Amino acid sequence: MSQADCIVGISSQAPGDWRARALLLACSAPAVAFFAAFWLLPAGLLLALPAREGWRTYFATLTDALYLQSLLQTLALSLAVTLATLLIGAVMGIALARHRFTGRGLLLSLLTLPLSFPGVIIGFFIILLGGRQGALADLSVALGGERITFAYGLLGLFLGYLYFSLPRAIASYTAAAEALDPHLEEAARSLGGNGWRVARDVWWPQLLPTTLACGAIVFATSVGAFGTAFTLSSKFEVLPITIYNEFTNYANFALAASLSISLGLITWLVLWLSRRWAGPAASGV
Repeated sequence: MSQADCIVGISSQAPGDWRARALLLACSAPAVAFFAAFWLLPAGLLLALPAREGWRTYFATLTDALYLQSLLQTLALSLAVTLATLLIGAVMGIALARHRFTGRGLLLSLLTLPLSFPGVIIGFFIILLGGRQGALADLSVALGGERITFAYGLLGLFLGYLYFSLPRAIASYTAAAEALDPHLEEAARSLGGNGWRVARDVWWPQLLPTTLACGAIVFATSVGAFGTAFTLSSKFEVLPITIYNEFTNYANFALAASLSISLGLITWLVLWLSRRWAGPAASGV
């Protein structure tokens, strides 16, 4: 039975008709089965796995210094990336929204192009720039100095995450800035407000929901990023790589599940706070 048949069949029945309810159940059964098999069951197993090793396993992220360090490094890196992304994205988005020039559409398309790249490719870009065989290393050797690399540590991860997150922020701020009410800015300037006061009293309140929603998405994406981290994190380990090592290299599924739960709870909390504070602007978060 197709979805169209379900809709037509349900709409043709009276609201209280048992046949309409039966048809609704029949139409929703595949979705319920898919949800149960591919989300509810795996999530239940994930939550139950750490209990096999004892209840303390659930708190391994906080009680073990190695995993706590990995978590704190992940959060610090994600917060830094989020702040830098919001600052640069806001400046570029507002500038693109307020200025019309030849090639603006092409520039915006190029700035948002990295949205189509997976994290591994972005990591490869950073390696081509700052890896052992990258452009910076070759240039430093050609100038008679030592081979300079930055791709495999904190700086490489930061630039990779920033490169991945900026297109989303630029697109969000451009759309939000184009929707700003020009009359409020005109009124503020007519009352003697300078550029900083206009930005503080007019732009900031109107862009705050976009900032909260975009910041939550960037932070959650950075916390859970794997492809870029897998490519670049040989000297700076983040929690997704720690989880990967636990279940792939050491077959420690209970601990990997515990770390995954911690990561998921943090991400869920950030997104929930964003939806609560940003309101309708965060409806897609």
